[in-house]
Amino acid sequence: MKATITVLPGDGIGPEVTAAALRVLAAVAARAGHEFIFREHAIGGIAIDTTGEPLPAATLAACLDADAVLLGAVGGPKWSDPSAKVRPEQGLLKLRAELGVFANLRPVKVHPKLAGLSPLKSERLAGVDVLFVRELTGGAYFGAKTRTADTATDETKYTAAEIERVVRRAFDLARGRRRRVTSVDKANVLETSRLWRETCQRVARDYPDVELEHQLVDSMAMLLLTRPAGYDVVVTENLFGDILTDEAAALAGSLGLLPSASLGAGRVGLYEPIHGSAPDIAGRGVANPLGTILSAALLLRHSLGLAAEADALERAVDAVIETGVLTADLGGRATTRDVADAVLAALAHQP
Repeated sequence: MKATITVLPGDGIGPEVTAAALRVLAAVAARAGHEFIFREHAIGGIAIDTTGEPLPAATLAACLDADAVLLGAVGGPKWSDPSAKVRPEQGLLKLRAELGVFANLRPVKVHPKLAGLSPLKSERLAGVDVLFVRELTGGAYFGAKTRTADTATDETKYTAAEIERVVRRAFDLARGRRRRVTSVDKANVLETSRLWRETCQRVARDYPDVELEHQLVDSMAMLLLTRPAGYDVVVTENLFGDILTDEAAALAGSLGLLPSASLGAGRVGLYEPIHGSAPDIAGRGVANPLGTILSAALLLRHSLGLAAEADALERAVDAVIETGVLTADLGGRATTRDVADAVLAALAHQP
């Protein structure tokens, strides 16, 4: 296979963790006889500094022309003024919209070796394997906004079509897992949530082999901490998904472990770790690259259709965690390069 991957290192530790992931992707390509072409472009704060825009036209064109996009992180204290007219996160939001990605996938697994790092008791973490599917292009983040000296509004708007497409993606994914979907809303209060629930129920009729349950978002926030192993695929709207997935990250013990994929109707997807730019450790070579490496595995699976290669890479990461080659956020002393080297060594031993 020949594929073009646009790489957006971004800000803070972004360049360090993406460099580690590119080493691994290159090894995957060499091992299986594929040809991956990497094209690097600027996004976020570094793009503002060099071009005045968080998503330069050349970057967007390269992303639209690629088979997949791998992103490091955007933002940092230098660009953190919320009243600034140009901010790094604007580039990411625009990129998602231009790519047409509407479903954000965030898998959360708890490796037994790392269960002690979670604030939850280890016995509550046994068997946790949840896939969050977050709607990515609607809701309050994209609704009309107003502001006066003493009032502000953020419109939350959804159409049935927007809800249906992300819910169908969740049901399709559940068919490849344990065939259970939990839809999270606030249907006892919000009209958008009532439409969400009605649409979920309608879509569910096309999937008689998949069990559907509904949870209110406030209850779900509690249940994620009290019985997280009871969930398979969780689908929800943009704002709720943003909050719940960050909460769920605590289950795994570190933000540095968790990957994400943002998918649309086509093949091109946007892949990134869920952590931020971590400017406090940027340039020190100690950032955890596993979230980005696992995001690369999602890229292989969802955009390139290379499921076997993705499985092998995920097994290699599991092996590295088992052997204890870990960065400081996971209780170890390894550097970013040490971890990448260990993943490459483990990958070489995968069938």
